[in-house]
Amino acid sequence: MTTNLAFSDRAGAWLVRWGIGRQSYLVPAGIYAVGSPTDQDPVIVTANYKMSYDHLRNQLAGRSVWILVLETYGVNVWCAAGKGTFGTRELVRRIELTGLSKLISHRRLIVPILGAPGIAAHEVRNQTGFIVHYATVRAGDLPEYLDNGMVTTPRMRQLTFTLRERLVLIPVELMLSLKPLVLIGFLLLIIPPLLGFPSAGLRLLVAFYAAVLTGTAVTPILLPWLPGRHFSIKGAVAGSVLALVYCFFGPKFDQDVFIILAAFLILPAVSAFYALNFTGCTPFTSRSGVKKEMKIAIPLIGGSILLGTIIAIAGSYF
Repeated sequence: MTTNLAFSDRAGAWLVRWGIGRQSYLVPAGIYAVGSPTDQDPVIVTANYKMSYDHLRNQLAGRSVWILVLETYGVNVWCAAGKGTFGTRELVRRIELTGLSKLISHRRLIVPILGAPGIAAHEVRNQTGFIVHYATVRAGDLPEYLDNGMVTTPRMRQLTFTLRERLVLIPVELMLSLKPLVLIGFLLLIIPPLLGFPSAGLRLLVAFYAAVLTGTAVTPILLPWLPGRHFSIKGAVAGSVLALVYCFFGPKFDQDVFIILAAFLILPAVSAFYALNFTGCTPFTSRSGVKKEMKIAIPLIGGSILLGTIIAIAGSYF
Protein backbone atom coordinates (compact mmCIF):
# COMPACT_ATOMS: atom_id res chain seq x y z
CA MET A 1 0.00 0.00 0.00
CA THR A 2 1.36 3.41 -0.93
CA THR A 3 1.74 6.18 1.62
CA ASN A 4 1.33 8.90 -0.98
CA LEU A 5 -2.15 10.40 -1.19
CA ALA A 6 -3.58 10.60 -4.69
CA PHE A 7 -5.64 13.50 -6.01
CA SER A 8 -8.79 11.45 -5.45
CA ASP A 9 -7.85 10.99 -1.78
CA ARG A 10 -7.36 14.72 -1.27
CA ALA A 11 -10.49 15.59 -3.23
CA GLY A 12 -12.51 13.10 -1.20
CA ALA A 13 -11.23 14.60 2.03
CA TRP A 14 -12.15 18.09 0.83
CA LEU A 15 -15.68 16.96 -0.03
CA VAL A 16 -16.07 15.29 3.36
CA ARG A 17 -14.98 18.53 5.05
CA TRP A 18 -18.03 20.07 3.39
CA GLY A 19 -20.28 17.25 4.53
CA ILE A 20 -20.51 15.58 1.10
CA GLY A 21 -20.44 11.77 1.22
CA ARG A 22 -19.43 11.90 4.86
CA GLN A 23 -21.47 8.85 5.91
CA SER A 24 -19.89 6.53 3.34
CA TYR A 25 -16.28 7.71 3.37
CA LEU A 26 -14.60 4.52 4.57
CA VAL A 27 -12.21 1.72 3.72
CA PRO A 28 -12.91 -1.98 4.25
CA ALA A 29 -11.89 -3.24 7.68
CA GLY A 30 -8.96 -5.64 7.70
CA ILE A 31 -5.17 -5.79 7.74
CA TYR A 32 -3.07 -3.63 5.40
CA ALA A 33 0.65 -3.66 4.67
CA VAL A 34 2.62 -0.44 4.39
CA GLY A 35 5.91 -1.00 2.61
CA SER A 36 7.15 -4.57 3.04
CA PRO A 37 6.44 -5.49 6.66
CA THR A 38 7.75 -8.69 8.23
CA ASP A 39 6.51 -10.60 11.25
CA GLN A 40 8.65 -8.31 13.43
CA ASP A 41 7.19 -4.98 12.30
CA PRO A 42 4.70 -2.87 14.29
CA VAL A 43 0.91 -3.19 14.07
CA ILE A 44 -0.97 0.11 14.24
CA VAL A 45 -4.72 0.06 14.90
CA THR A 46 -7.07 2.63 13.39
CA ALA A 47 -10.69 3.17 12.34
CA ASN A 48 -12.07 2.63 8.85
CA TYR A 49 -12.98 6.31 8.42
CA LYS A 50 -11.00 6.98 5.25
CA MET A 51 -9.72 10.37 6.32
CA SER A 52 -8.21 8.86 9.49
CA TYR A 53 -6.79 5.95 7.51
CA ASP A 54 -5.30 8.22 4.82
CA HIS A 55 -3.77 10.59 7.35
CA LEU A 56 -2.19 7.66 9.18
CA ARG A 57 -0.64 6.01 6.13
CA ASN A 58 0.58 9.38 4.87
CA GLN A 59 2.63 9.76 8.06
CA LEU A 60 4.32 6.38 7.59
CA ALA A 61 6.32 7.13 4.44
CA GLY A 62 9.49 5.06 4.15
CA ARG A 63 8.40 2.57 6.82
CA SER A 64 7.22 -1.00 6.88
CA VAL A 65 4.28 -1.50 9.25
CA TRP A 66 0.96 -3.29 9.48
CA ILE A 67 -2.27 -1.29 9.78
CA LEU A 68 -5.17 -3.09 11.44
CA VAL A 69 -8.39 -1.32 10.43
CA LEU A 70 -11.41 -1.83 12.68
CA GLU A 71 -15.01 -1.69 11.47
CA THR A 72 -16.29 1.63 12.82
CA TYR A 73 -18.79 2.24 10.01
CA GLY A 74 -16.95 5.27 8.69
CA VAL A 75 -16.59 7.01 12.07
CA ASN A 76 -13.25 8.40 13.26
CA VAL A 77 -11.30 6.85 16.14
CA TRP A 78 -12.33 9.28 18.87
CA CYS A 79 -16.05 9.33 18.11
CA ALA A 80 -16.13 5.59 17.45
CA ALA A 81 -14.43 4.94 20.79
CA GLY A 82 -17.17 6.91 22.50
CA LYS A 83 -19.85 4.98 20.62
CA GLY A 84 -18.19 1.63 21.27
CA THR A 85 -17.47 0.61 17.67
CA PHE A 86 -13.76 1.29 18.13
CA GLY A 87 -13.85 -1.03 21.09
CA THR A 88 -12.55 -4.15 22.77
CA ARG A 89 -15.01 -6.51 21.11
CA GLU A 90 -14.28 -5.27 17.59
CA LEU A 91 -10.52 -5.31 18.17
CA VAL A 92 -10.61 -8.91 19.43
CA ARG A 93 -12.88 -9.89 16.55
CA ARG A 94 -10.65 -8.23 13.96
CA ILE A 95 -7.52 -9.93 15.35
CA GLU A 96 -9.22 -13.29 14.88
CA LEU A 97 -10.71 -12.55 11.44
CA THR A 98 -7.41 -11.33 9.99
CA GLY A 99 -5.33 -14.15 11.48
CA LEU A 100 -3.02 -11.52 12.89
CA SER A 101 -1.29 -13.93 15.27
CA LYS A 102 -0.07 -15.89 12.23
CA LEU A 103 1.24 -12.80 10.44
CA ILE A 104 3.43 -11.49 13.23
CA SER A 105 5.64 -13.08 15.84
CA HIS A 106 5.30 -10.38 18.50
CA ARG A 107 2.13 -9.52 20.43
CA ARG A 108 2.12 -5.72 20.48
CA LEU A 109 -0.65 -3.46 19.21
CA ILE A 110 -0.22 0.30 18.83
CA VAL A 111 -3.50 2.08 19.53
CA PRO A 112 -4.15 5.86 19.32
CA ILE A 113 -4.65 7.52 22.69
CA LEU A 114 -8.04 8.89 21.60
CA GLY A 115 -9.19 5.29 21.13
CA ALA A 116 -8.48 4.42 24.76
CA PRO A 117 -12.06 5.05 26.02
CA GLY A 118 -13.25 2.14 23.87
CA ILE A 119 -10.41 -0.32 24.41
CA ALA A 120 -9.93 -2.28 27.64
CA ALA A 121 -6.30 -3.34 27.32
CA HIS A 122 -6.52 -6.04 29.98
CA GLU A 123 -9.49 -7.66 28.23
CA VAL A 124 -7.68 -7.66 24.90
CA ARG A 125 -4.68 -9.34 26.53
CA ASN A 126 -6.82 -11.90 28.32
CA GLN A 127 -8.71 -12.84 25.18
CA THR A 128 -5.98 -12.68 22.54
CA GLY A 129 -2.59 -12.47 24.23
CA PHE A 130 -1.90 -9.13 22.53
CA ILE A 131 -0.59 -6.19 24.58
CA VAL A 132 -2.08 -2.78 23.83
CA HIS A 133 0.26 0.22 23.75
CA TYR A 134 -1.49 3.61 23.76
CA ALA A 135 0.82 5.63 21.55
CA THR A 136 0.04 9.24 20.64
CA VAL A 137 -2.85 11.63 20.13
CA ARG A 138 -1.78 12.68 16.64
CA ALA A 139 -0.71 10.40 13.80
CA GLY A 140 1.99 12.94 12.97
CA ASP A 141 3.85 11.96 16.16
CA LEU A 142 3.98 8.26 15.30
CA PRO A 143 7.32 8.39 13.43
CA GLU A 144 9.02 9.89 16.49
CA TYR A 145 7.21 7.42 18.76
CA LEU A 146 8.41 4.45 16.70
CA ASP A 147 11.95 5.78 16.39
CA ASN A 148 12.21 6.34 20.16
CA GLY A 149 11.40 2.77 21.13
CA MET A 150 7.63 3.28 21.45
CA VAL A 151 7.99 5.85 24.23
CA THR A 152 5.16 8.40 24.57
CA THR A 153 6.39 11.86 25.58
CA PRO A 154 4.19 14.38 27.41
CA ARG A 155 3.86 16.43 24.22
CA MET A 156 2.45 13.39 22.38
CA ARG A 157 -0.35 13.24 24.94
CA GLN A 158 -1.40 16.86 24.50
CA LEU A 159 -4.63 17.52 22.65
CA THR A 160 -4.60 20.86 20.84
CA PHE A 161 -7.45 22.85 19.34
CA THR A 162 -5.74 25.56 17.33
CA LEU A 163 -7.34 28.16 15.10
CA ARG A 164 -6.64 26.04 12.03
CA GLU A 165 -8.15 22.96 13.70
CA ARG A 166 -11.27 24.98 14.51
CA LEU A 167 -11.55 26.50 11.05
CA VAL A 168 -11.60 23.16 9.22
CA LEU A 169 -14.65 22.10 11.25
CA ILE A 170 -16.82 25.09 10.33
CA PRO A 171 -17.79 24.02 6.77
CA VAL A 172 -19.25 20.67 7.78
CA GLU A 173 -21.24 22.28 10.60
CA LEU A 174 -22.72 24.74 8.11
CA MET A 175 -23.54 22.01 5.61
CA LEU A 176 -25.22 19.83 8.26
CA SER A 177 -27.49 22.77 9.10
CA LEU A 178 -28.19 23.72 5.48
CA LYS A 179 -31.61 22.12 4.99
CA PRO A 180 -33.26 23.57 8.12
CA LEU A 181 -31.61 26.93 7.41
CA VAL A 182 -33.13 27.04 3.93
CA LEU A 183 -36.56 26.16 5.31
CA ILE A 184 -36.39 28.74 8.10
CA GLY A 185 -35.16 31.38 5.67
CA PHE A 186 -38.09 30.66 3.35
CA LEU A 187 -40.56 31.01 6.21
CA LEU A 188 -38.98 34.26 7.36
CA LEU A 189 -39.39 35.67 3.86
CA ILE A 190 -43.03 34.73 3.29
CA ILE A 191 -44.69 34.93 6.71
CA PRO A 192 -44.16 38.68 7.49
CA PRO A 193 -45.81 39.82 4.21
CA LEU A 194 -48.76 37.52 4.93
CA LEU A 195 -49.14 39.23 8.31
CA GLY A 196 -49.07 42.68 6.74
CA PHE A 197 -45.36 43.52 7.09
CA PRO A 198 -44.09 43.42 3.49
CA SER A 199 -40.62 44.90 4.19
CA ALA A 200 -39.80 42.88 7.29
CA GLY A 201 -39.02 39.53 5.66
CA LEU A 202 -35.66 40.42 4.15
CA ARG A 203 -34.49 42.19 7.31
CA LEU A 204 -35.42 39.17 9.42
CA LEU A 205 -33.65 36.84 6.99
CA VAL A 206 -30.41 38.84 7.08
CA ALA A 207 -30.48 39.14 10.87
CA PHE A 208 -31.18 35.42 11.32
CA TYR A 209 -28.42 34.28 8.97
CA ALA A 210 -25.99 36.71 10.63
CA ALA A 211 -26.82 35.12 14.00
CA VAL A 212 -26.31 31.63 12.53
CA LEU A 213 -22.88 32.59 11.16
CA THR A 214 -22.01 34.14 14.51
CA GLY A 215 -22.76 30.83 16.22
CA THR A 216 -21.19 28.50 13.66
CA ALA A 217 -18.18 30.53 12.54
CA VAL A 218 -17.42 33.56 14.70
CA THR A 219 -17.82 31.71 18.01
CA PRO A 220 -15.44 28.83 17.06
CA ILE A 221 -12.87 31.31 15.73
CA LEU A 222 -12.96 33.41 18.91
CA LEU A 223 -13.50 30.42 21.21
CA PRO A 224 -10.47 30.90 23.52
CA TRP A 225 -11.24 34.58 24.05
CA LEU A 226 -15.00 34.57 24.54
CA PRO A 227 -15.99 34.57 28.24
CA GLY A 228 -17.67 31.63 29.93
CA ARG A 229 -17.00 27.89 30.01
CA HIS A 230 -20.16 26.81 28.24
CA PHE A 231 -20.52 27.01 24.48
CA SER A 232 -24.04 28.37 24.74
CA ILE A 233 -22.76 31.28 26.85
CA LYS A 234 -19.92 31.96 24.43
CA GLY A 235 -22.40 31.96 21.54
CA ALA A 236 -24.79 34.21 23.44
CA VAL A 237 -22.01 36.71 24.13
CA ALA A 238 -21.05 36.79 20.45
CA GLY A 239 -24.74 37.09 19.53
CA SER A 240 -25.15 40.02 21.93
CA VAL A 241 -22.37 41.85 20.12
CA LEU A 242 -24.22 41.15 16.86
CA ALA A 243 -27.42 42.58 18.40
CA LEU A 244 -25.51 45.73 19.35
CA VAL A 245 -24.20 46.07 15.80
CA TYR A 246 -27.72 45.54 14.44
CA CYS A 247 -29.24 48.17 16.71
CA PHE A 248 -26.56 50.79 16.02
CA PHE A 249 -26.09 50.23 12.31
CA GLY A 250 -29.36 48.62 11.22
CA PRO A 251 -32.21 50.40 9.41
CA LYS A 252 -33.38 53.49 11.24
CA PHE A 253 -36.93 52.17 11.46
CA ASP A 254 -35.59 49.21 13.43
CA GLN A 255 -34.59 51.44 16.34
CA ASP A 256 -37.99 51.03 18.00
CA VAL A 257 -37.66 49.84 21.61
CA PHE A 258 -39.68 46.71 20.89
CA ILE A 259 -37.41 45.74 18.00
CA ILE A 260 -34.31 46.41 20.10
CA LEU A 261 -35.60 44.19 22.91
CA ALA A 262 -36.54 41.48 20.42
CA ALA A 263 -33.10 41.64 18.80
CA PHE A 264 -31.34 41.23 22.13
CA LEU A 265 -33.52 38.25 22.96
CA ILE A 266 -33.54 36.44 19.62
CA LEU A 267 -30.11 37.01 18.05
CA PRO A 268 -28.01 35.84 21.04
CA ALA A 269 -30.34 32.85 21.45
CA VAL A 270 -29.92 31.79 17.81
CA SER A 271 -26.16 32.25 18.04
CA ALA A 272 -26.06 30.28 21.31
CA PHE A 273 -27.98 27.40 19.74
CA TYR A 274 -25.60 27.03 16.81
CA ALA A 275 -22.57 27.46 19.06
CA LEU A 276 -23.98 24.66 21.22
CA ASN A 277 -23.97 22.38 18.17
CA PHE A 278 -20.20 22.82 18.03
CA THR A 279 -19.66 20.95 21.31
CA GLY A 280 -19.44 17.64 19.43
CA CYS A 281 -16.43 18.88 17.45
CA THR A 282 -14.24 19.95 20.32
CA PRO A 283 -11.62 18.06 22.34
CA PHE A 284 -12.55 19.46 25.74
CA THR A 285 -16.20 18.55 26.21
CA SER A 286 -17.58 15.44 27.83
CA ARG A 287 -20.73 13.55 27.01
CA SER A 288 -22.23 14.17 30.45
CA GLY A 289 -21.20 17.84 30.37
CA VAL A 290 -22.82 18.40 26.99
CA LYS A 291 -26.04 16.74 28.15
CA LYS A 292 -26.11 18.89 31.26
CA GLU A 293 -25.51 22.08 29.29
CA MET A 294 -28.19 21.20 26.74
CA LYS A 295 -30.71 20.45 29.48
CA ILE A 296 -30.27 23.97 30.82
CA ALA A 297 -29.55 25.91 27.63
CA ILE A 298 -32.17 24.58 25.21
CA PRO A 299 -35.23 25.70 27.28
CA LEU A 300 -33.62 29.12 27.82
CA ILE A 301 -32.86 29.48 24.12
CA GLY A 302 -36.38 28.46 23.12
CA GLY A 303 -37.95 30.74 25.71
CA SER A 304 -35.81 33.68 24.65
CA ILE A 305 -36.74 33.26 20.98
CA LEU A 306 -40.43 32.90 21.83
CA LEU A 307 -40.45 35.96 24.09
CA GLY A 308 -38.53 38.01 21.53
CA THR A 309 -40.99 37.04 18.82
CA ILE A 310 -43.96 38.03 20.99
CA ILE A 311 -42.36 41.40 21.79
CA ALA A 312 -41.61 42.07 18.12
CA ILE A 313 -45.19 41.26 17.07
CA ALA A 314 -46.64 43.28 19.94
CA GLY A 315 -44.46 46.25 19.00
CA SER A 316 -45.90 46.33 15.51
CA TYR A 317 -49.31 47.19 16.95
CA PHE A 318 -48.11 50.12 19.12
